[in-house]
Amino acid sequence: MNLLGYNIEENYPKFPVKKKTMINTINPHSYCVSKSDSEFEQALKKSDVLLPDGIGIVWAAKVLRNKKISRITGFDIFKYSMNYLNNIDGTCFFLGASEETLAEIEQRLKKDYPNVKVDSYSPPYKENFTASDSKIMCQKVNDCNPDILFVGMTAPKQEKWAAEHLDKLNVKVVCSIGAVFDFYSGRVKRPSKIWLVLGLEWLGRFMKEPKRLAKRNLISAPKFIAEVISNKFTHKELL
Repeated sequence: MNLLGYNIEENYPKFPVKKKTMINTINPHSYCVSKSDSEFEQALKKSDVLLPDGIGIVWAAKVLRNKKISRITGFDIFKYSMNYLNNIDGTCFFLGASEETLAEIEQRLKKDYPNVKVDSYSPPYKENFTASDSKIMCQKVNDCNPDILFVGMTAPKQEKWAAEHLDKLNVKVVCSIGAVFDFYSGRVKRPSKIWLVLGLEWLGRFMKEPKRLAKRNLISAPKFIAEVISNKFTHKELL
């Protein structure tokens, strides 16, 4: 379904994929960021699968297309992908986060998904990677030759890096899942299940990290709502 100018996929991807596939997610904040970041916009549009990770996207689909879709979070696609890999004795690679976080992820994966071969690499912490940095990152991934590459370097950095280097990566699937690295490692707690059921995970996270998420919830969210309502009456695509 074409929503907000993007190819929003309301279902999980069909594994095994027939071609190299890039999976991203979109929420109201990432949509607003893409309006002023053309490289991020193009990275999202390059997605083979773009999942509605945000109750605002679900709401917009209903308002603009009278279409009922389900929210699919980064954590949802992560679990779906890992179950698939566990069933086929597959391989995955985690690119991003600290060495400590990656070690905690690998330790938990041994228990949750014992049939999956796992490797990882912690890239340098910097705003922009050099060509040399990216070459090493690609080589680490290619040495593993994983079925699925999980990229966790926060948005929009992760999506832009994945889109730029997709052709250099020997992988079947590239999936940018950001905060999932911290959630799964246990370093950051997800809001309780009741928030998820009510579609208010954003509120639960905002209450825990108000300063970090202020721009997302107090600026991007109202801006997105206003734009959806405006375009409902002008019948224009949001992007």
